[in-house]
Amino acid sequence: MIAAYRCGLYLSKHPRAWMVAGMLLALPVICSAHNISADNARFVEGIDGPAIAPFMYLGAKHMVTGYDHLLFLLGVIFFLYRARDILLFVTLFTLGHSITLMTGVLLEVNVNAYLIDAIIGMSVVYKAFENIDGFRQVFAIQFNAKVAVFIFGLFHGLGLATKLQEFALSSEGLVTNIVSFNIGVELGQAIALAFILLVLLQWRQRESFQNHAFVTNTFLMTAGFVLTGYQLAGYMWV
Repeated sequence: MIAAYRCGLYLSKHPRAWMVAGMLLALPVICSAHNISADNARFVEGIDGPAIAPFMYLGAKHMVTGYDHLLFLLGVIFFLYRARDILLFVTLFTLGHSITLMTGVLLEVNVNAYLIDAIIGMSVVYKAFENIDGFRQVFAIQFNAKVAVFIFGLFHGLGLATKLQEFALSSEGLVTNIVSFNIGVELGQAIALAFILLVLLQWRQRESFQNHAFVTNTFLMTAGFVLTGYQLAGYMWV
């Protein structure tokens, strides 16, 4: 209730913020490139043997267009100022999603893509709510941020694994191709993270950062709820 009131008060004083909110709410529609395209899918299914470069490209593209992963990363580093802390949290996230990406595909762990993506949406909600100190103020509890990032990293990796398992991948060179895909994911993550950090560093030099941090995370949390609802609707009706 407090968050909703403060967000509404902010929007009434800053009409242009509605545009930002609208963009976040429209993410499931405008970022449909997050899914592997039909052309790429046909290409992947036609590969028989190791194909390092194509799978690296596919992994990088998937991460760069992965709005749910990028929103979570934005939340993770939003209030991290030291390079050591950023590296630690990003490493924990990377370790988590690398584990489940590899094992999910190689061990053929079958999970519902909609439900996993809904959990990924909730990871965005969690991080944004933590950023506004919601758990301590509302529930008088505080989770271990490092453990939470690692655990959500596991779910993010499983989400990536479900995308690959939708296609008939050849067993020839499968390990090489999955490792290549994972390396591509890390490269794409590094590129996206560099851009996010550049924007944050520029913004943090202005007084508006502290003034707008609360409402920005409120929008981020709202986007997470929208992503979760979008996936749950797909699970129930598709």
